[in-house]
Amino acid sequence: MASQPSVHKVAFLGDYPPRKCGIATFTRDLRDAVAAANPDWNCPVIAVSDQPEAYDYSDDVRFEIPQPDVASYVRAAHFLNLSHTDALCVQHEFGIFGGTAGSHVLGLMRRVRLPVVTTLHTILETPDADQRRVFSEIISLSTRVVVMAERARVMLRDIYKLPMEKIDLIPHGIPDIPFTDPSFYKDHFDVAGRPVMLTFGLLSPNKGIEGVIEALPEIVAHHPQLVYIVLGATHPNLVRESGENYRLQLERLARDLGVEENVMFVNSYVSNAELYEYIGAADIYITPYLNEAQITSGTLSYSYGAGKAVVSTPYWHAAELLREGRGVLVPFRDAGAVAREVAHLLGDRKRLNAMRKQAYLDGRAMIWPKVAQAYTEVFERACAHYRVAHRPSGSVRFGEHSHLPPWRFDHVLRMSDSTGIFQHARFSVPWFEHGYCTDDNARALLFAVLLEELGECPPEIRHARSAYAAFIQHAFVTETGRFRNFLSFDRRWLEEQGSEDSHGRALWALGAVVGRTTSENLRAWAASLFETALPVVGTFTSPRAWAFTILGLHEYLRAFAGDLLAARMREELSGRLFRLWRDTATPEWPWFEDVVGYDNARISHALILTGRWTANDEIKKAGLQSLRWLMENQRGARGCFRPIGSNGFWHRGGKPAEFDQQPIEACAAVGACIEAFNTTGDVFWRNNAQRAFDWFLGANDLKEALYDFFTGGCRDGLHANRVNQNEGAESTLSFCLALAEMKALDNTTAAFQNTPVIE
Repeated sequence: MASQPSVHKVAFLGDYPPRKCGIATFTRDLRDAVAAANPDWNCPVIAVSDQPEAYDYSDDVRFEIPQPDVASYVRAAHFLNLSHTDALCVQHEFGIFGGTAGSHVLGLMRRVRLPVVTTLHTILETPDADQRRVFSEIISLSTRVVVMAERARVMLRDIYKLPMEKIDLIPHGIPDIPFTDPSFYKDHFDVAGRPVMLTFGLLSPNKGIEGVIEALPEIVAHHPQLVYIVLGATHPNLVRESGENYRLQLERLARDLGVEENVMFVNSYVSNAELYEYIGAADIYITPYLNEAQITSGTLSYSYGAGKAVVSTPYWHAAELLREGRGVLVPFRDAGAVAREVAHLLGDRKRLNAMRKQAYLDGRAMIWPKVAQAYTEVFERACAHYRVAHRPSGSVRFGEHSHLPPWRFDHVLRMSDSTGIFQHARFSVPWFEHGYCTDDNARALLFAVLLEELGECPPEIRHARSAYAAFIQHAFVTETGRFRNFLSFDRRWLEEQGSEDSHGRALWALGAVVGRTTSENLRAWAASLFETALPVVGTFTSPRAWAFTILGLHEYLRAFAGDLLAARMREELSGRLFRLWRDTATPEWPWFEDVVGYDNARISHALILTGRWTANDEIKKAGLQSLRWLMENQRGARGCFRPIGSNGFWHRGGKPAEFDQQPIEACAAVGACIEAFNTTGDVFWRNNAQRAFDWFLGANDLKEALYDFFTGGCRDGLHANRVNQNEGAESTLSFCLALAEMKALDNTTAAFQNTPVIE
């Protein structure tokens, strides 16, 4: 199996406490549950606010969107794209977002470059034209959608033509509170010994509270001690429009019917802990909603899962959850039916208790830890399968860039100082904390020399070349014959000797200086250091260090072909690579090791070079055969280049990791394929060099350019769902080296095409 992409950061978009809204509470509870289930995840919140004055949000909220401000949605999209977010979880309800039918959220969803998992809290059976348009685009822009009832899945399929395989059914989460006797909590509210009926949530006319109050006289006739608790503040929108008139009307109704002593109005938006106590004190939970078209009710889920006997009107969620006798359903606006059913249920304790136990057992599948695990799996699936279906058009396809981009040296120079080139960047800003390394300074020196040979090396790069060379000189330890690799920003070496690979890369760069520069002083320096640093390679065991050294030896021998020590070392190292090939390769696995790891094509490249220039057909054949197999297996959808991912590599008997794709692999493939083309003249290799180079420009699995045409840098890699926006030295120089080789190939091809044919 290919390695699955890692998820490290999931952002949650919705309204959020202290905003008083059921979905705000859901967003918080879901975010907290997912964070608890995945302690290594970062779970920031993008909160939508509905008032001019600022809410006192918790630290979870990283970005605030004023509901009516359309530009804020666009800014939030940019924030998400630049903050290395792996997935976005949207809570959708038409009233949360600004614009006609909540259309402002589309400005965000169209622009985010990451998978979107949308939880649908409302699905309209008969939407108006604007609602249908907005909702249809929301579900289209979503990688996956989550619903909380089976009926919702069917409605999405039948009304909105959404494929069922795009829909995940996850119940509304509930707190995992113990199953207790209601008597345990009743004394908290001065209702000890009395039967209690509860409704909670923000108070508004669509909740149908009037119908329950109208049923109370008949219920109280049978159960005179009954208390009906109406818990919840009046909905803020209703308060803004008409103050507390609706609550006062309910209180007058209770007085007029003579049941004011049986109704307890709690005008408060209580904490979770207080809410659980109120639920615990209830014998019956009642939801007398007036509108059938409610696909989700958090209050119903909470109460049912806490083990309450439920009486409800048959709105969609209640009809599905309470079917087959799991609760009691009464007709809409039928106070008589409410009175009969509540009175009968309170008079039949055996039935009431059986209903409570069944509800509690059913509710164990709805507790937040299980819901969080289900969401975790959805996020992972969304990240694994997210591609380009919802990305903007205009992406690059393989073959579109037969021309090559012009040089931009801005970022290379930005990353360089008098010491050398910095390793890493945060976006396009040098990241001093990580200092410098020999690996990258060797790449930078090699690049400068290639530019010189192309006749395109500007004075600024020529000046920086001295720093790269001086870094490599400073890295060498004469006593050990080894290069150190990592240097801190405060100019302290962090190790006594570097890796074998970094040593090989330094030799490659030094060899290129010897073989290509026109500066006699620089050539003399490089030749001396090359000769001193070469012998220790005989003790190395890294195949890639051997390969890098072979590439450097070939460069060196361009100038000093008579150097027998260098020639013997090339023969020795290429012989070692060939023995690896002979001992490991099979027809099904024509490779040098049991794993295809990093900088892979350089091994084949080294053998092709050696075979070509020493006339060793056996070695050349091994290089060409291994490279052809590698390139044929580095092919994604639509034929684009798909390098072996660093998130797992490719082990014999398994499948290649698809991500994270690294620029060094594309650069290595370009160089190796160009050498194969120069060796064989087979256009297959030229086409594959172009295919690998086009990966930088957007001909890849995500159709996203890694080369930054604005800065001249190259982004650090391709994840399953996004581009890594950092532009480090390795990535930038990988692009620059690949571009230099492609330009050299173009020059060679043009010269060949312009040579007159002599008959």
